[in-house]
Amino acid sequence: MTDLSAFPITKRWPAKHPDRIQLYSLPTPNGVKASIMLEETGLPYEPHTVNIGANESWTPEFLSLNPNGKIPAMIDPNGPGGRPLALFESGAILLYLAEKTGRFLPGDPAERYETIQWVFFQMAAIGPMFGQLGFFHKFAGREYEDKRPHERYRAESERLLGVLETRLEGRDWLMGEAYTIADIATLGWVRNLVGFYGAREIVGFDTLKHVPAWLERGLARPAVQRGIEIPPRP
Repeated sequence: MTDLSAFPITKRWPAKHPDRIQLYSLPTPNGVKASIMLEETGLPYEPHTVNIGANESWTPEFLSLNPNGKIPAMIDPNGPGGRPLALFESGAILLYLAEKTGRFLPGDPAERYETIQWVFFQMAAIGPMFGQLGFFHKFAGREYEDKRPHERYRAESERLLGVLETRLEGRDWLMGEAYTIADIATLGWVRNLVGFYGAREIVGFDTLKHVPAWLERGLARPAVQRGIEIPPRP
């Protein structure tokens, strides 16, 4: 049996199946990237709920795995060279799992880097901007008297949706016919923006054609439907 005792996080979240990938997460837009990818690839894994509302991601055990205190994070007991690998950052996790399985990342070098480009676009633009709009539209920021930050992030989120709309014209997925980690990275954020954040109207989502159709296709995938609920919320 694989020994994961060298990882302090396993003391707080014990591994019942230490031979499987250990996922420490919550079904947030970043968290579901990892769970969707694991469901899509069929890799055996054991999910652990990290209650970020109770600041569990800031405990010493979690910080030992991700010093940035954010979900998701994971341990692959069978990493490169057969040695355990600890990994954080959702984009890095997607790339790692894609290369581990040879799935959802094109083999052609040019298409590979183009796919990675769209993953980085999500990480650098979609996630931060949509997340800030969520804060100022749904959470504590909505009480701020100064509405300029809200408008700033609303306008930028609308613009970014326009970038996706243009990219998806004539394409089923961000890379064309092939569903890739670029789609997996982005689906949860667009879903959250128009659903949980309640920003559908203010970003003009229903004036778009290609993004809503792409989102519907993505959410229809069985692995996506499973992944967006894993791990269970506390």
